[in-house]
Amino acid sequence: MHGENVSEDKIKQLFHAVLSLQTKEECMRFFDDLCTVKELNSFVQRLVVARMLREGATYMDIQIETDANSTTIARVKHQLDHGNDGFSFVLDRL
Repeated sequence: MHGENVSEDKIKQLFHAVLSLQTKEECMRFFDDLCTVKELNSFVQRLVVARMLREGATYMDIQIETDANSTTIARVKHQLDHGNDGFSFVLDRL
Protein backbone atom coordinates (compact mmCIF):
# COMPACT_ATOMS: atom_id res chain seq x y z
CA MET A 1 0.00 0.00 0.00
CA HIS A 2 1.59 3.20 -1.12
CA GLY A 3 0.06 6.58 -1.78
CA GLU A 4 1.35 8.89 -4.44
CA ASN A 5 4.34 10.88 -3.17
CA VAL A 6 4.06 9.38 0.33
CA SER A 7 7.04 7.42 1.54
CA GLU A 8 6.60 4.08 3.25
CA ASP A 9 8.17 5.56 6.40
CA LYS A 10 5.51 8.28 6.52
CA ILE A 11 2.75 5.71 6.03
CA LYS A 12 4.22 3.63 8.85
CA GLN A 13 4.31 6.75 11.03
CA LEU A 14 0.58 7.24 10.46
CA PHE A 15 -0.17 3.61 11.32
CA HIS A 16 2.02 3.85 14.42
CA ALA A 17 0.02 6.93 15.45
CA VAL A 18 -3.26 5.03 15.00
CA LEU A 19 -1.94 2.08 17.00
CA SER A 20 -0.93 4.44 19.82
CA LEU A 21 -4.57 5.40 20.41
CA GLN A 22 -5.85 3.71 23.55
CA THR A 23 -9.56 4.55 23.79
CA LYS A 24 -12.50 5.16 21.50
CA GLU A 25 -12.50 8.78 22.70
CA GLU A 26 -8.86 9.22 21.64
CA CYS A 27 -9.68 7.58 18.31
CA MET A 28 -12.65 9.87 17.73
CA ARG A 29 -10.63 12.97 18.58
CA PHE A 30 -7.69 11.95 16.38
CA PHE A 31 -9.82 11.14 13.35
CA ASP A 32 -11.87 14.29 13.87
CA ASP A 33 -8.65 16.30 13.65
CA LEU A 34 -7.15 14.21 10.85
CA CYS A 35 -10.09 13.84 8.46
CA THR A 36 -12.63 16.07 6.84
CA VAL A 37 -16.28 15.17 7.45
CA LYS A 38 -16.46 13.90 3.85
CA GLU A 39 -13.40 11.66 4.30
CA LEU A 40 -14.70 10.22 7.56
CA ASN A 41 -18.12 9.61 6.00
CA SER A 42 -16.41 7.76 3.13
CA PHE A 43 -14.57 5.49 5.58
CA VAL A 44 -17.79 4.78 7.46
CA GLN A 45 -19.68 4.12 4.23
CA ARG A 46 -17.06 1.63 2.98
CA LEU A 47 -17.11 -0.27 6.26
CA VAL A 48 -20.91 -0.50 6.20
CA VAL A 49 -20.79 -1.61 2.55
CA ALA A 50 -18.27 -4.32 3.44
CA ARG A 51 -20.43 -5.56 6.32
CA MET A 52 -23.54 -5.64 4.14
CA LEU A 53 -21.73 -7.48 1.33
CA ARG A 54 -20.51 -10.12 3.78
CA GLU A 55 -24.07 -10.49 5.02
CA GLY A 56 -25.24 -11.15 1.45
CA ALA A 57 -27.04 -7.88 0.75
CA THR A 58 -27.69 -6.95 -2.87
CA TYR A 59 -26.09 -3.93 -4.51
CA MET A 60 -29.54 -2.31 -4.63
CA ASP A 61 -30.11 -2.83 -0.89
CA ILE A 62 -26.66 -1.42 -0.17
CA GLN A 63 -27.25 1.61 -2.38
CA ILE A 64 -30.55 2.32 -0.65
CA GLU A 65 -29.16 1.98 2.88
CA THR A 66 -25.77 3.65 2.40
CA ASP A 67 -26.20 5.93 -0.62
CA ALA A 68 -23.01 4.34 -2.00
CA ASN A 69 -22.74 4.23 -5.76
CA SER A 70 -22.17 0.99 -7.64
CA THR A 71 -18.50 1.83 -8.26
CA THR A 72 -17.83 2.13 -4.53
CA ILE A 73 -19.70 -1.09 -3.82
CA ALA A 74 -17.78 -2.92 -6.56
CA ARG A 75 -14.47 -1.57 -5.24
CA VAL A 76 -15.26 -2.76 -1.71
CA LYS A 77 -16.41 -6.13 -3.09
CA HIS A 78 -13.11 -6.46 -4.96
CA GLN A 79 -11.17 -5.72 -1.77
CA LEU A 80 -13.21 -8.29 0.14
CA ASP A 81 -12.51 -10.91 -2.54
CA HIS A 82 -8.95 -10.04 -3.53
CA GLY A 83 -7.56 -7.56 -1.01
CA ASN A 84 -5.38 -7.97 2.07
CA ASP A 85 -8.22 -9.18 4.34
CA GLY A 86 -8.25 -5.84 6.17
CA PHE A 87 -12.03 -5.61 6.08
CA SER A 88 -12.30 -9.20 7.27
CA PHE A 89 -9.99 -8.61 10.26
CA VAL A 90 -12.07 -5.68 11.41
CA LEU A 91 -15.50 -7.14 10.66
CA ASP A 92 -14.61 -10.37 12.46
CA ARG A 93 -13.63 -8.36 15.55
CA LEU A 94 -16.71 -6.14 15.65
